[in-house]
Amino acid sequence: MSGRGDIGRLLSIMAKLRGPGGCPWDRAQDFASIAPYTIEEAYEVADAIARGDMADLRDELGDLLLQVVFHARMAEEAGHFAFADVVEAIAAKMERRHPHVFGNKHAATAEAVVAAWEEIKAAEKVRSSALDGVAKALPALLRADKLSKRAAQAGFDWPDAQGARAKLLEEIAELEAAKGDQARAEEAGDLLFAAVNWLRKLGVEPESALRAACDKFERRFRAIERAPGFADLGLEEKERLWQAAKAGDQSAP
Repeated sequence: MSGRGDIGRLLSIMAKLRGPGGCPWDRAQDFASIAPYTIEEAYEVADAIARGDMADLRDELGDLLLQVVFHARMAEEAGHFAFADVVEAIAAKMERRHPHVFGNKHAATAEAVVAAWEEIKAAEKVRSSALDGVAKALPALLRADKLSKRAAQAGFDWPDAQGARAKLLEEIAELEAAKGDQARAEEAGDLLFAAVNWLRKLGVEPESALRAACDKFERRFRAIERAPGFADLGLEEKERLWQAAKAGDQSAP
């Protein structure tokens, strides 16, 4: 099987890489060893989108697709499932969870679609807890947001943003009072979780907010470190440069 855009070609390449006489590195991998690359490729896709680089996005999507093919090939070798089963499973799921498109249900808004999706998803899966299904491998900030949302859906939530803000201030005080590295680390985690809760009540998505803050910090720091003799400047002078970069950043179109 070959040809432009033929998924069969990619499947054949992976089969050869994993087969007798194939690539020693590819043959030595398993699900656990490949998982970090899968996560990394997903982030690289997101980075290409953030930069608006469509050529890079095309390449990164290919790298991510390779990860799916790699995992499916290893599963097929072990007798679990094949790539075709992955495709069939996701196609069936998309049809099942969009009854307003493939069935006779009605959903007029995006919010209604999300609500229906969650209802169908809940009916499909047997859960022992409202928190089931929140992956431990998620970035901690994103996982905290999802856990707090699940708890809120189960009725365990502050009635308003003020309650969440008060909890955040309480956690700050507890961190300041903590003694020892372990206690400080635990209280620091509680503080971050409380901050995520407060942001949720304010309608702010914490992962994207922090990502934007990181980008802003990087942009401004790169601007000030170009100043002549930056490394030898005192903190007061560096702060002056920072405020100038901040003012210029805020006035930029």
